[in-house]
Amino acid sequence: MQADIISRIRKDLAESIDEKTKNNFSRFFKEEVKCYGVKTSTVGKIAKDYFKEMEKTGKADKKNIFALAEELLQSDYCEEAYIAFKWAYQVRDEYTEDDFPVFERWVENYVNNWAKCDTLCNHAVSFFIEEFPEFVENLKTWANSENRWLRRGSAVTLVLPARRGLFLPEVFAIASILLTDKDDLVRKGYGWMLKEASKQHQQEVFEFVMKNKKEMPRTSLRYAVEKFPPDLRTEAMKK
Repeated sequence: MQADIISRIRKDLAESIDEKTKNNFSRFFKEEVKCYGVKTSTVGKIAKDYFKEMEKTGKADKKNIFALAEELLQSDYCEEAYIAFKWAYQVRDEYTEDDFPVFERWVENYVNNWAKCDTLCNHAVSFFIEEFPEFVENLKTWANSENRWLRRGSAVTLVLPARRGLFLPEVFAIASILLTDKDDLVRKGYGWMLKEASKQHQQEVFEFVMKNKKEMPRTSLRYAVEKFPPDLRTEAMKK
């Protein structure tokens, strides 16, 4: 069953290659990426259709989905990682505390570009942290990691909760750890997190930015103040 579904997915992806999409991939990533060249909407439909099929046959439980995800991730194809991480989010109602090390290992071993990082951390890991908030402390460990994707993931995981006003102390703690990070994608990640936090906590984020703007890279600063009113944005961007 497992080998069969993986091979069928790979056949569908290979038959869905769009040359324009394939050629455009290199524009979105600074690093080399392995891809078929399939439109995201098509990949999403493939993921959805096969998940429904597994639901009908009683194979859509977390144990099976995580095993399938692991196999898909080993290929290193962007589209297969997208399916793996979408499926992992589909079984979120079955998450337990034991799943955090799995997600952490996936970031360490299989995430090698911003799209994989964001697809996993923005959804599965983000939901996990809201369900088990004591694990938010682990994100501070990620923020101090030498692995750039763990560092970006520490911020991206909190993007959606921050948008709803959650975890503000942790948002500032992680932004402080990443404040002068040398990696542009990490800078953009924590700037994005601050931008989302500002939607519910504008004054607090403004004060954080004003306090730290001399050290904060301009990339992070621009992201953080993007949703501010023009007068506050202008004040924050003043050198």
